[in-house]
Amino acid sequence: MSFIKRLLLTSFAAIAAASAMATEMPFDSIFSGRTLRADYTMTGGNGNVAISLNRQATMPGWAGRRHHLSQLPLAGDAQLTMTDAATGDTIYRTSFSTLFHEWLSTPEASERARTFDHTVLLPEPRRDAKVNLTFTNQRRTPMGSMTFTYSPSDILAERLDGRTPLPHRYLHRSQLPPERAVDIAILAEGYTAAEMDSFYVHAQRAADEILSYGPYKDRADRFNIIAVASPSAESGVSVPRLGDWKHTAFRSHFSTFYSDRYLTAPSVSLIHDALVNIPYEHIIVLANTDEYGGGGIYNSYTLTAARHPLMRPVVVHEFGHSFGGLADEYFYVGDVMEDSYPFDVEPWNPNITTLTDFASKWERLMPEGTPVPTDPKDAQKYPVGLYEGGGYSSKGVYRPADECRMRNNTYPTFCTVCADALGRLIDFYTEE
Repeated sequence: MSFIKRLLLTSFAAIAAASAMATEMPFDSIFSGRTLRADYTMTGGNGNVAISLNRQATMPGWAGRRHHLSQLPLAGDAQLTMTDAATGDTIYRTSFSTLFHEWLSTPEASERARTFDHTVLLPEPRRDAKVNLTFTNQRRTPMGSMTFTYSPSDILAERLDGRTPLPHRYLHRSQLPPERAVDIAILAEGYTAAEMDSFYVHAQRAADEILSYGPYKDRADRFNIIAVASPSAESGVSVPRLGDWKHTAFRSHFSTFYSDRYLTAPSVSLIHDALVNIPYEHIIVLANTDEYGGGGIYNSYTLTAARHPLMRPVVVHEFGHSFGGLADEYFYVGDVMEDSYPFDVEPWNPNITTLTDFASKWERLMPEGTPVPTDPKDAQKYPVGLYEGGGYSSKGVYRPADECRMRNNTYPTFCTVCADALGRLIDFYTEE
């Protein structure tokens, strides 16, 4: 791309962003300053998807963003839009992914239906508002949606004001005003009440590790990180392949979708129950186990094995998924997951491309004349390129660097493109 074309695109983007900001109403004129919690159930299988509202509740305070309210930094696999019921104006948007989306791509989903839950936090509107949730598939087309109207006067919207929060402590404090900081909550899974001292040590280790990576390190003063002592009845977490099932706070387990190292917590509402009346936006769950594994789902949660020797790099990798929407950059040959991304659709993840719409990705960061595909042997010459293989596919999907924190556990940094994407996302949340 020529310099002039790049300059024009940048100028158009800046004008569009300025226009969006100019028309955005002040947060306090639209929202009450409280949090609206919407609990959904998602049922699907055999090509069908149904979404239902299960619960509405409100609680004091709002830890989310107060600017860029109608903008989405990433598309995610589900998009939620809140509009003013009287005017139809969009007043808030957010996006996320779910374990349910992943399950829909498994062989089991073609044989039977299953139900999952998910919780979304929204700023409570001062007036009646319509809330639309739309699920999209890997081709970025809608596959299910539902809309409900929230009224601040609804007596059946549960008020959680009187709930006593679980014991918690700050591990890191932002230097920004509270309403502008990014709030991360770290929760205990599989720690009994007697093991909370160990949990706090592990939580501090996770927080320190994340903040040691750029761009988090460069913007550390924009984060609040709080550890929440959520106790479990039993120590450890469930390992199905060993026939070992535990009674824990969030019912997490390995072998999700029969992948032994995939550690998830299917009941997201339980996680949010443990965070009532604690300020949070993003969630990390530490599992009290030395089994290797973890998982990260965009704008949902990170779950990591706290006692495994690789906990430090794994928690950074998984948080790259849950906070940054980054895709895995590793790949397989002849694996069932090779068809995870359609080759004729541009993924919404910022760090992989099918070249369908490469201009929307890291083209601006790649030197002109970079060979496509870029040979890994030339990685030092081309630190930013188009290296074939990523998103589990060995062909047709490209990653920006030969090595990155999103590819393996031994590489010490994020690649240039991942660091850039994470930095822009932090700026989106924290800068007006």
